[in-house]
Amino acid sequence: MTARTTALKPSTPKTSVKQPSPQSNRRESIACRTKRADSIVAKLAHAYPGAACSLNFTSPFELLVATILSAQCTDKRVNLVTPSLFLCWPTPAAMAASSPKELEAAIHSTGFFRAKAKNVRGCCQALVERHGGEVPQRLEDLIRLPGVGRKTANVVLGCAFGMATGVVVDTHVGRIARRLGLTQHESAVSAERDLMRVLPESQWIAFSHRLIEHGRSVCQSRTPDCAGCFLADLCPRKGLSLTGKTLAQK
Repeated sequence: MTARTTALKPSTPKTSVKQPSPQSNRRESIACRTKRADSIVAKLAHAYPGAACSLNFTSPFELLVATILSAQCTDKRVNLVTPSLFLCWPTPAAMAASSPKELEAAIHSTGFFRAKAKNVRGCCQALVERHGGEVPQRLEDLIRLPGVGRKTANVVLGCAFGMATGVVVDTHVGRIARRLGLTQHESAVSAERDLMRVLPESQWIAFSHRLIEHGRSVCQSRTPDCAGCFLADLCPRKGLSLTGKTLAQK
């Protein structure tokens, strides 16, 4: 008797069910993003009602110089340097006439001191020559000053004059805004444009201060506390894995 052999069909490997990614490919409409941004703004305001500029200043001039010095430097370090700096050169005219070497020595610890000294002196000279020694209150005038870009201009106008001309986008604000899915741009100018589109103008100034506070206390660059974050239900966690670890942090 011949045994009948039955060919076994190759088993189909089981496919694992993928967990939903926090980085959905579904495009979010502007209306939905604006609504989500409103909720983010409200929660940040509740958590950080007193958030403000961390640079110390007593005048628009002092804030302008301090913001120029804060590039690639912590605000804490700048605050250690500026008291003696403004004691030596208290006005734009005095700083414009300063010795380059003396100014470089005074701001040495803020880093890139030669370039910063050149920008500060040039800025002060322009203030004296073009604006009578006063800090202008127009964005167009500020960004024409040496060493002043949109970020610095927005800081001065927002914090010294209370004028909401834009959203301050520094490294931290840009990083967290991308993580929240409010922008996908690395460029500060493009990111600011996206934020201005979805944030109420009344919140343009405070939003950056509160987002920076949130970045320091919860949403840190490499080790964000997603489990303890009050924005978790509103955050797609762009650039993060499901465990909250960073993927390709730029």
